[in-house]
Amino acid sequence: MEEILAEYNKLLSLIDEWFARCMERYPDKIACGTGCSSCCRGLFDITLLDALFLKRGFDALSPEVKGRVLAKCGERLGLMREEWPELAHPFLLNHRPDEDWEALMPDEDETPCVLLDGDGRCLVYDNRPMTCRLHGIPFVDTSGDVMHDEWCTMNFTETDPLSLPGISAPFDAIFRQEVALFRQLTSELVGERVQELDTFIPLALMIDFDNFDWPGWFADFRPCNNESEE
Repeated sequence: MEEILAEYNKLLSLIDEWFARCMERYPDKIACGTGCSSCCRGLFDITLLDALFLKRGFDALSPEVKGRVLAKCGERLGLMREEWPELAHPFLLNHRPDEDWEALMPDEDETPCVLLDGDGRCLVYDNRPMTCRLHGIPFVDTSGDVMHDEWCTMNFTETDPLSLPGISAPFDAIFRQEVALFRQLTSELVGERVQELDTFIPLALMIDFDNFDWPGWFADFRPCNNESEE
């Protein structure tokens, strides 16, 4: 698994480089910066690959910091169980269809991410998920295809970023490689190449990746609308 994580880290670095290029080229149009955590509110679903990468960074924190964060995670889990009483380790969401997830992640939820410190900085910034790195700027592939046409409301307040040159990146290739690495991970964990396995950041921090019987669990767990790959 460590080799997969090393390759994933390289892939995430490509996204960081793209974001840095955009900020360097358009510093007056992008408000993102150290301590800005306006987008770090509510729940975001992340893949099991992101969850493992995040957990590796979290495990390196001090016991005191981890204890405070895990207490917040437990509170979030308790609220989620009001909607999904069956939610249990390893805290994956795919036993229900995607539309059911909306009950756990309402638009009006402004709860700060459990990994924010008192200054609005991420405690595991170098291990943050892909969705955190992508937020704020639309995704335009080098082919010209617009893969995501939304952006942070604090950015590009007077300009349509889709009209600006130089914000593209090879997103199609990046996302294809992400899927390939995810399937390698699931093959190692559960013995099958799975299409999707997702969780939320607070739940990811409570997953026991190293000591859990993943193949035994998966034998009884069949993701909703999510067939394994032959």
